Parts: sequence; structure tokens; C-alpha cells
Amino acid sequence: MAKILLLNGPNINMLGKREPGIYGDLTLETIEQQCIAQGEAVGIDVTCLQSNAEFVLIEAIQQAPEADVEYIVINPAAFTHTSVAIRDALLSVSIPFVEVHISNVHARETFRHHSYFSDIASGVIVGLGPAGYHYAMQTAIAHIQKDN
Repeated sequence: MAKILLLNGPNINMLGKREPGIYGDLTLETIEQQCIAQGEAVGIDVTCLQSNAEFVLIEAIQQAPEADVEYIVINPAAFTHTSVAIRDALLSVSIPFVEVHISNVHARETFRHHSYFSDIASGVIVGLGPAGYHYAMQTAIAHIQKDN
């Protein structure tokens, strides 16, 4: 069975509580269940992981090839603007990925405008709210189906 790894960075576990005017009222659990269902509908396994710890996300990325992950969907959250280490992990595994952001980072504080991932991502989805995960999953599924 084909596999997608869905990764979420710091504070994404607070969705539904954290600044609903920016991030909406859906919880991370709801978003993950929707992504899992979207994968199951086409016979693709979706594994979800959220962590506030950079090293946990790096280890998940490094282990992805051994787990036969074919595509990564990642919302690096605040690590977007700070983590060369996660960037290096993504480059080291050569698994295509889509970068997702719920809010429009370009309409927010200047420090949020720079991403360490956008230039190496297959695509970037920004500012479409939780629906961005749906579009990222569509992208991952289409890529997997094209290659299989």
C-alpha cells in the first residue's frame, strides 16, 4: 500500500483553540481524520505526526524511506522560518513534499515571509485555511497514482 506522511510542527496541536480568526475552528484531530479518509478512499495509507520538538520531526523524515513513504505533506509551522535542520532532513531523503500553511504567511509579520522549505518543495499551499490540507493530499495522491 502506498504511504503518505503528514507532519505538523509546533503549536498545530492547538488548532481549534489557537487564534480561530486566523487558523479556524477545526482541530488537528479532525484535519488528520479527513486526510486519512482521503487517502483510504484511494487505497493510500496516511500516517500523521505532530510535534513541538524539531528532532521528532527530523527523525520521522529520516525514517520515512524505511517506512516506504512515497510523499510527505508538511506544515512546519514556526519551523518554516528557522529550521535548516528539517530542510536538510527533507533533502537527505529525496521524498517529494508539499508545504502547507493554514494562514497567508505573506500577509502576516515580515519574519513569516521567509521559508526554508518553499524552494525545495514540490508545491506550497498558503492561506487556504484547513482546506489547504485537502489540496496537499490531492497533490500527493495524484503524484503517487502517476508513479504507480
